[in-house]
Amino acid sequence: MDGHSRSAKLLVGSATAVSALTMLVFGAWMRIDPPSFAEFAQFPNHTHFLHDAGVFQIGIGLMMLSALVWRDVLSIALGGFIVTNTLHAINHATDLELGGSPDTWWQLGLVSLLALAGLVAHRRQLKAVRTRESARNV
Repeated sequence: MDGHSRSAKLLVGSATAVSALTMLVFGAWMRIDPPSFAEFAQFPNHTHFLHDAGVFQIGIGLMMLSALVWRDVLSIALGGFIVTNTLHAINHATDLELGGSPDTWWQLGLVSLLALAGLVAHRRQLKAVRTRESARNV
């Protein structure tokens, strides 16, 4: 937030943190106790879909919090995707008795591993660029 005034930084940071924490709390609630959340929200209690909605909200909350730390959009997007997609894969593995394809969990997991490899390669490249720039500035 270069160029922002101190008050703007405080407002933006606070709004982001509170919004992210709201997403995390409701997402965790949906994931951990779907019947209770369904009753609260007056939704039908569909366990698997509430599990999925919960992990997607958790992913959004974590991406918002990571945006307060990382300034690299690709790292934020890949990191958020990895967490969300991996939790989604776990949902499919733990909800097998509720239906769906028995192959979905590991297919989602493979995509998470591919995204993780991309994130690691990207972060290494960023570090290498910074190292080269620092060496030039000495």
